[in-house]
Amino acid sequence: MPVVKNKELKVYHHIDEFTGSGNAVVTTGTFDGVHTGHQVIIKRLNEIAAKEKGESVLLTFYPHPRMVLFPDDNDLKLLTTQEEKIQLLEKYGVQHLIIHPFTKEFSRLTSLQFIREILVNKIKTKKLVIGYDHHFGRNREGSFEHLKESGPLYGFSVEEIPAQDVDNIAVSSTKIRHALQEGDVKTAQEFIGHHYTLTGKVVHGEKKGRELGYPTANISVASRYKLIPAIGIYAVKAEVDGKLYGGMLYIGSRPTLNGKYQSIEVNIFDFDKDVYGQQLTIHFIGRIRNDIKFDNLNQLKEQLAADKLMAIHLLNQSER
Repeated sequence: MPVVKNKELKVYHHIDEFTGSGNAVVTTGTFDGVHTGHQVIIKRLNEIAAKEKGESVLLTFYPHPRMVLFPDDNDLKLLTTQEEKIQLLEKYGVQHLIIHPFTKEFSRLTSLQFIREILVNKIKTKKLVIGYDHHFGRNREGSFEHLKESGPLYGFSVEEIPAQDVDNIAVSSTKIRHALQEGDVKTAQEFIGHHYTLTGKVVHGEKKGRELGYPTANISVASRYKLIPAIGIYAVKAEVDGKLYGGMLYIGSRPTLNGKYQSIEVNIFDFDKDVYGQQLTIHFIGRIRNDIKFDNLNQLKEQLAADKLMAIHLLNQSER
């Protein structure tokens, strides 16, 4: 989906902060990853908003509903942090983003209460755009048919993205998560429509990479829910102060060095700035190999040289 030049995104962290847009064209959902399936919905949302001289409004929730409804579920991994989701939704042209707190109390709203209290009274929805087979409200009881029946009563119309449009994309957040957990960042990129990213703070490490001739920036990812791709070596672009640099990233426990904890380390090519304490965003370009335990450091250094050549090759390919 092309980047949309639009009005600056306005973000509201509670539905009560939203005072209305005059002619709200609305969609709702978690939109984790803002993948190509989501982009179909957003594109249609923007088209209708432009045609109706309205403004696009996306209602989403934080924390993720599963965090609230299943707090002991440690398997939940998200494709985007809240900050990453905001950036992507702005990139794709959404004008108003409501991030409403998801609580157990909110989860108990019936579908009728959600329509009347949220969509109508709070957002003043004129047109609602939803994905195929979308469900909402307590126990996911609300459906497209329910919305279609309620629309004329409350003064809004509803459009469902056709099944064939969704089927043609053939993508879901689950498929993307599976690809990343297998280290298949290329497939994930095709599904997402952009490079998968990981953002974290640069922290001090043991400086073993420097001793090997490949100094690395160790990255600490704050959110425990953010999905970390499979252990291995990757060709990446590191974003520092808005500028992209080629590099190679390691995810693993450094078996050759008898490491005990998983680390995320990036060797940025042709780069010698001090970035300790800074936020750094990694863009995954391609996977180079699995993690390997070498017999000695010389073997590791030889492999790192080969890895760098492969990373440069993959980076060059990605530019074509």
